Amino acid sequence: MKKGKVISAGIGVAALAALGAYFLTGKRGAKNRELIKGWTLKMKGDVLDKVEKVRKLDKKDYEKIVDEVSARYGRLEKVGGAELKRLTGELKKAWTHVSEELK
Repeated sequence: MKKGKVISAGIGVAALAALGAYFLTGKRGAKNRELIKGWTLKMKGDVLDKVEKVRKLDKKDYEKIVDEVSARYGRLEKVGGAELKRLTGELKKAWTHVSEELK
């Protein structure tokens, strides 16, 4: 495996761990676990897939990825607008946690 692919894989794993920890543990975790539906997990997974493909991830790139994935899910009938807006906000707030894990 090339060094760049190893670094990208490491960034993806770190981002996955950071987002998982942020959403499912601690004070907010209990509330988030109650609210999770199938599409929310899929949306988070789609964000992670795109994050893994970015070699150098910064806040602007991360938020752009979240917005792109959110827009795609917004076109689905089974996704409520308020729920989508809440999840998009939560994903964007997670940047602070994700960036700390990537350092």
